[in-house]
Amino acid sequence: MAVELCLLLLLLCGSTVSEVQPLHKPPPGTLDFGFVPAKTYDTNAYHEPGPIGILFRLVHSFLYLVQPNSFPQDLIKKLTQQKFGNVQGDYQKPENVVLTLQAIYYEIGFIVSAALGLLFVLLLPLVGLCFCMCRCCDNCGGEMHQRQKKNADCRRGCFATFLFVASLIISIGVLCAYAANQHLTSQVRGAKNLVHSNFKDLRIFLNDTPGQIDYLVSQYNTTKNKALSDLNNVGPLLGSRVQERFAKEVRPALDAALTMAGAIRETKEALENVSVSMEVLQEGTERLHSNLTDVKIHLSNTLSDSACSAAQAASTCNIIRNSLNQLNINANFSGLPGVSAQLAKVNDVLKIDLSSLVQKGYAAFNDTPDLVLNQTRNILSDIKNLLDLIGSNITSFTQMLPVQKVLADLTIYLTQSEAYVQDYFPLVEQYDFYRWLGCLILCCMVILILLFYYLGLLCGTCGYDKHASPTTRGCISNTGGNFLMAGVGFSFLFSWVLMITVVITFVTGGNVEKLVCEPFEDRTLFKVLDTPYLLNQHWRNYLSAIVLKNPDINLTFEKVYSDCKENKGIYTTLHLENLFNINEFLNISMYTEDVSLKIEHINVNLSNIVLLEEIGKQNLLDFSSSGIDGINFAAYLTEINKSVTKVDLLSFANDLEARADQLPKGALENALKGHANSIRMIHNQQVVPLEQAMSTLNQSIRLLQRTSSEFMVKVRNVISAVDAAQFLISNDASLVIIQETKKYLDMIIGYFEQYVEWVKESITTEVAACKPIANVIDTAVDIFLCSYVIDSVNTFWFGLGGCSIFLIPAIICAVKLSKYYRRMDTEDVYDDVETIPMKNMENGNNGYHKEHLYGIHNPVMTSSVEQW
Repeated sequence: MAVELCLLLLLLCGSTVSEVQPLHKPPPGTLDFGFVPAKTYDTNAYHEPGPIGILFRLVHSFLYLVQPNSFPQDLIKKLTQQKFGNVQGDYQKPENVVLTLQAIYYEIGFIVSAALGLLFVLLLPLVGLCFCMCRCCDNCGGEMHQRQKKNADCRRGCFATFLFVASLIISIGVLCAYAANQHLTSQVRGAKNLVHSNFKDLRIFLNDTPGQIDYLVSQYNTTKNKALSDLNNVGPLLGSRVQERFAKEVRPALDAALTMAGAIRETKEALENVSVSMEVLQEGTERLHSNLTDVKIHLSNTLSDSACSAAQAASTCNIIRNSLNQLNINANFSGLPGVSAQLAKVNDVLKIDLSSLVQKGYAAFNDTPDLVLNQTRNILSDIKNLLDLIGSNITSFTQMLPVQKVLADLTIYLTQSEAYVQDYFPLVEQYDFYRWLGCLILCCMVILILLFYYLGLLCGTCGYDKHASPTTRGCISNTGGNFLMAGVGFSFLFSWVLMITVVITFVTGGNVEKLVCEPFEDRTLFKVLDTPYLLNQHWRNYLSAIVLKNPDINLTFEKVYSDCKENKGIYTTLHLENLFNINEFLNISMYTEDVSLKIEHINVNLSNIVLLEEIGKQNLLDFSSSGIDGINFAAYLTEINKSVTKVDLLSFANDLEARADQLPKGALENALKGHANSIRMIHNQQVVPLEQAMSTLNQSIRLLQRTSSEFMVKVRNVISAVDAAQFLISNDASLVIIQETKKYLDMIIGYFEQYVEWVKESITTEVAACKPIANVIDTAVDIFLCSYVIDSVNTFWFGLGGCSIFLIPAIICAVKLSKYYRRMDTEDVYDDVETIPMKNMENGNNGYHKEHLYGIHNPVMTSSVEQW
């Protein structure tokens, strides 16, 4: 009943899973579904025995010596499948005989040990009875006479030592047995908390499962909200995807057109610079030529002065006169052609704002996301309604399942089970008390025997007087001997009871340890249970036949236990997918197909996008035919490369002043220095501005020369790139939109696939995690049966068995030793060595001297003193 209710409960877990396989890899952006709510289980299915664990390991080692064979899987399988006794003569069948011999071979250690124990049970009481009868006949040490021997002290000491060692070993054994008895009782009393913890975990298991299922269902809203968010942002998402596909062609074309607009403005500036610079240079060179002519005339007049006729100045004046031809302009800009025609054409081109036309194309292209959004409003509304329908179906389906009834039934069953355990646990404790009391009585039997032995050793050792004769030993020594014999008597009385207990617990506990606990620990026991047709000859897999009603499904005890041990979900652990087809309950693939159909109907028209109007293209063509490439750049560069004057005026002025200093002081010298200053002034006021104008002209001419040769090619390339991009938008837009819409569809559907995969993973590892079931099994078998009961029972018989075995040497030593402690009735008496035979004959009792015949209570032996 409980299994069926669990299966019905897990039906809800599986109902949210779809078998839709991911359509595209890699998946879209990961959704965060959070963590499935789960509480921590309290039960720690692990037991640490503490210091007594040393004894447990010692007993395990002893059991390995008794039974070193490995777990007989094949033998147990064959014995389980083989039916004995159904037909007369089954035991005589050869295969059954072989199985019996194999079982005997496996159990040979236990059989031999048990046989020795039973032999002990039978023989020791019989030996004790014979021993008592023999002593009653004054034999077997029953006569109260002790022969005098030379090594008497050595023998007494050896017997005392052996008895003390045997008693010490028996004491250790009884302590082990007592510790095991106490450990079992304390663990049984503490098992109530462990049982309560397991029931608490099972209750948590039941109570948390509905919340986990609700959480799985509620996380569909995360998927839906993400899908709705992407649908609301279809413009930025889908439109941007489409835009990026075209951007590889459109943006470079528009960038090139915008660059060309900038180049037109730069060309205009360069032409204007050329025109202005030419005017400045033409006017400046004419004025410079006039001023240099005036300077030459004035210098010639100065040099015509009579002072230059003097011998000292004649040569200097001649040198100056010969250098006057250098005062002349070198560059002539008046003959260069103007650029006014080209500038006029460029100005006409600039009347149309090409940059604005390009920016308009940018704006039209950048409006693609808004264009997509406006054209998909109706379809997006339908998709949103479809997503709401899916959520409603999930909610309605979960409400159809009888979750509350299942939980109520399971809770009632669990409550009844817990009440049953609580009602009968006091009875278990009561019976455990009886067991504890019985084991304590057994330990007390051994302790009583030990008490007599220890008292006997104490009294005998303390009261022994080596100078006293056997008939005159003291009361304390005699009491010690009596204690030893009492211990021997009780040993014979109790030994068979102890050994029967040891044999029964040894055979039971040892076999449970070897056949249940050890194979459970290494999970070999589960392999036996999973043997096909073992538990039912008609079922291949017993567990799957019970749980899934299908014995052909590979559901094994070992796998279920291992999965629960790893805290996996019960849906995966029990292979509940074989009970029902999840797609029949919630076929998400059907909904994704509907979403796909809706999205595939998205049709975006981009034909209204115009990158560059025809007037802009014509503007570019007009610019390319403006005639800039017809400018005579060589003539310009020829004049530009010349200096303004034939000679550097500053150098000429400095040289003129230096030569004036060579002349005699006077008017001529002063006049020449005045002319030098005039030349410097002409250089600063006229030549320097002309040089600056030439530099500007040089830069502008070289710019025009560099760009004019490329204008035609660049214009053609720009127009071709714009036309190609426009063609792509006009003709290939539908294909690109279909492709990007498919990717967009995959992204939306990917959210559903992520949800499905997350639900699968959650059901596998988190929902209804069956750790409590494994804990119950571990608690029942590994902890309670093996650790609490079997280890304690095995340790008990191990200690008690050691006590029983060492009772035998203790009995022998106690009997021998008591002879040296007890007071004898007769003793050996000798007058002298020579008359020993005669005296023996006179006494008539083999030389014994009886006190009651001679009336002496403390005879002194003359010859016996030497012997003692």
